[in-house]
Amino acid sequence: MKNSFFAYLSRIKFIDRWALMRNTRKESLSEHSYEVAVLAHALAVLGNRRLGKQYDASRAALLGLYHDAPESITGDMPTPVKYFSADMREAFAGVEQNARTQLLDMLPCDLRPDFAPLLEAPRADADAPLWKLVKAADKLSAYLKCIEERKAGNTEFCEAEASTKKLLENLSCPEADEFLRAFLPAYEQPLDKLRG
Repeated sequence: MKNSFFAYLSRIKFIDRWALMRNTRKESLSEHSYEVAVLAHALAVLGNRRLGKQYDASRAALLGLYHDAPESITGDMPTPVKYFSADMREAFAGVEQNARTQLLDMLPCDLRPDFAPLLEAPRADADAPLWKLVKAADKLSAYLKCIEERKAGNTEFCEAEASTKKLLENLSCPEADEFLRAFLPAYEQPLDKLRG
């Protein structure tokens, strides 16, 4: 339907993540997108303040906010399925590209140029360094979900926590390393200790 872009995106609040795993608390794609935007912004700020980078932190947040927009059409494909094989990765990349095209077609022509860069797959352009931060923020968000589940007594996420931590370490992202060093310990604390 014409001009249905925003109505369609608003439905991401109904899409649950981690569908193959028992969750103590469901996490919607909308919640995840918000957290990735916050984390991407934080990584950019850390890069600028502590690592001498020149990131556009607001742009990083915006890319993080829209990074999973195609999943408003495809749903959240579980990682073990999405990355099962090279064939699956290639097939899903085609499905995601088709979803991006469908979403853009839901916008009036005059708005498409403003949203196309937010929906495109990460590529080598001016936003490439920011997309690296968004990827790190996406992994950080998953890692934080695993910690939250473990703290709630859900051992279902223990293996995912270990593998996601390894993925984060292998990203070679100094901004993510700095975030983990400076801010991760607080995620292990109960609420009453966070304000102290």
